[in-house]
Amino acid sequence: MNKIFAMALGAASLVLAGATAANAADVRNQGGRGGVKIGYLDCFVGGGIGYVLGSAKEIDCGFHSALSGEPLDRYSGAIRKLGVDVGFTTRTRVIWAVFAPAAGYRHGSLSGLYQGATAEATVGAGIGTNVLFGGTSGAIHLQPISVTGQIGLNVAATGTSMTLASVN
Repeated sequence: MNKIFAMALGAASLVLAGATAANAADVRNQGGRGGVKIGYLDCFVGGGIGYVLGSAKEIDCGFHSALSGEPLDRYSGAIRKLGVDVGFTTRTRVIWAVFAPAAGYRHGSLSGLYQGATAEATVGAGIGTNVLFGGTSGAIHLQPISVTGQIGLNVAATGTSMTLASVN
């Protein structure tokens, strides 16, 4: 039990660091490599079981433009984790800030492959952080650090890839 508590405490510090970095990126109006915040990507990751060597879960997202009146742009895909991922989680929510080199957004621009790492600890309610980079040609990118909230019993420290495809 002490090990699980220590993992949760470690994940909480990662989330705090991630939230601080996310806030700093918003304040400076840049997402790691510079750019303009054009909206946010709100994602729901399907629940499932993590195996000792990893997991694969479906993801459904909606891009919300910073400009009012813009239609919701939908994406689907998968998140794959390779590494220590043991336990189960219910549906998880992840929110990413989205940045572009200049103001504006084209339908489907977030499609592509993102790669990086994930750390999570869940006992009942849990927290996690994702550090992912990539996308189509790097023109539009997700804020490199996101914070995750989930319910279940899970510990994960993995290499992670996420694939997004436009569904509109």
